[in-house]
Amino acid sequence: MKEFSTPAVVPADPQANATQLLIDRVALDPTGLLFALPAEDGGWTDLTTSQFHIQVVALAKGFMAAGIKAGDKVGFMCKTRYEWTLVDFALWFAGAVMVPIYETSAPSQVQYTLEDSEALAVIVETAEHFQRFDEIAGDVPAVTNVWQMHLGDLEKLVAKGDKVTDEELEKRRTTAKGKDLATLIYTSGSTGQPKGCMLTHSNFVELTRNSAVAMKEVVGPGSTSLLFITTAHIFARFISVLAVHTGTRIGHQADTKQLLPSLGSFQPTFLLAVPRVFEKVFNSAEQKAELGGKGKIFRIAADTAVEYSQALDAGSVPFALKLKFQLFDRLVYSKLKKAMGGKVAYAVSGSAPLSTRLGHFYRTLGIKILEGYGLTETTAPATENLVTKFKIGTCGPALPGVSIRTDGDDEVQVKGINVFDGYWKNEAATQESFTKDGWFRTGDIGSIDDDGYLTITGRKKEIIVTAGGKNVAPNYLEDPIRSNPIVGQVVVAGDQKPFISALVTLDSEMIDAWLANNGVSEKISLQEATTHPAVLAEVQRAIDGANSRVSRAESVRKFVILPTEFTEESGHLTPKMSIKRAEILRDFGTELEQMYSDSPETQGISISS
Repeated sequence: MKEFSTPAVVPADPQANATQLLIDRVALDPTGLLFALPAEDGGWTDLTTSQFHIQVVALAKGFMAAGIKAGDKVGFMCKTRYEWTLVDFALWFAGAVMVPIYETSAPSQVQYTLEDSEALAVIVETAEHFQRFDEIAGDVPAVTNVWQMHLGDLEKLVAKGDKVTDEELEKRRTTAKGKDLATLIYTSGSTGQPKGCMLTHSNFVELTRNSAVAMKEVVGPGSTSLLFITTAHIFARFISVLAVHTGTRIGHQADTKQLLPSLGSFQPTFLLAVPRVFEKVFNSAEQKAELGGKGKIFRIAADTAVEYSQALDAGSVPFALKLKFQLFDRLVYSKLKKAMGGKVAYAVSGSAPLSTRLGHFYRTLGIKILEGYGLTETTAPATENLVTKFKIGTCGPALPGVSIRTDGDDEVQVKGINVFDGYWKNEAATQESFTKDGWFRTGDIGSIDDDGYLTITGRKKEIIVTAGGKNVAPNYLEDPIRSNPIVGQVVVAGDQKPFISALVTLDSEMIDAWLANNGVSEKISLQEATTHPAVLAEVQRAIDGANSRVSRAESVRKFVILPTEFTEESGHLTPKMSIKRAEILRDFGTELEQMYSDSPETQGISISS
């Protein structure tokens, strides 16, 4: 067992609730820029801290006038946009509790979340969202208020609250204490039925205040970020709260097709993203270079970037390497950084491991990708690479106020200011998730080095045990395969089987460009691509690269390329784009069984499905 703790740097305040974070920011810098809203001309309209506070107060009074009481739960279904933080703080000011609902949730999922949480009201963004709610409205009779943003209902609430006094609001705002429930977030359900995670006001207040000190180079006045990942998930939501506390200017862009233009106009200083985003940026740049006849130059530049970053870690960069770096900085790196807005210095990454190669590559661009680790149950970050404590390939050390350890099975366990209060109405699951001495069992397998840096190697429940008794962590194989430009998703299988196999999907956004760059000029369908010799060879190359990291008994012997994509709509991805392993293995069981029955295990070829 290995254990590391980082002491809190800010004294705890058990009386404070999350509203205090905004009150303190208003007192400190009322004219500081806190948000940027999209303007009709494609630019941005700034909103100061004071203006945000005024809007929060007005909406909170509207909630109170509409009958929302302290402790009431309100569902919220909305794309990533400014209103997430506005509604969040307004509900907190009104003493209420937000229950996020993913904007892609099916009617049955909406019903489950509202019903299980005992929500009394719901806010939806669009007519389509309302339609999904309306399908199950008769099954959730407790929900007596339904507000539709597209019909201007938030503005109507503000008008309705004009008779609520400041004194009434202040009394309500200060009702909740640190131990009280701040939000009820339902796990995305990659395994089993979603569970409601009870996060307290202290979870937000203490983690925010301590993280602000630890990450002061990244967040604070003058820092800016463009959020594009779902704010319904705790990852982006915590960063939104942290931004309010630190005075970081935030913009939003839910449409990823508009991401590059928005990055160019907004010019963020740091990004929040999952590794797949960084892989896509790199792969797109490589394919664009290939299309322009400069693919070889790009690959040499990428190799040089990695070599340069590794030399920095070694403590000395050879003179010849410095010259190569300066050349490629003009030809390649500076252009790629400009495409990301030109001012990005840091990126906070979570949800899955980032390849060390990409970590080194982006660092050479002047972008430190600060990988972290956390779950909904830990209010997002438990560990984080910091500007002053940074190791590529790890999830960093424990944040202030947090302790981490591994047990005899290498399961990562967490204790501290960020750990949730248990699962809503599920005492059995709560007890199962904590050790006898009060540590939260994350279910993830990892290791902690002598400096206290955490590395995640797999998910405990997902460890594959082959028929030969070999234990295999699937993500150790999946992550490098997925980084290939034409691979969309990959799921490794082989539990109680004689060898390891893999289900592979193609990236529909990348495959056409890749095929054109590899001599296939005619347009072919996704299904045709799954059996194309060039595609089969490229996927085999990606799998060979992953296999080089493991023993033969752990290697992928066979794979099948599926003529489909895993999506949230198909039920195979969670809202944060994590694979639903059990559902995929169930739905594509026939394809899996064919790999184990049709041909010798030593054939590393794709089988057409």
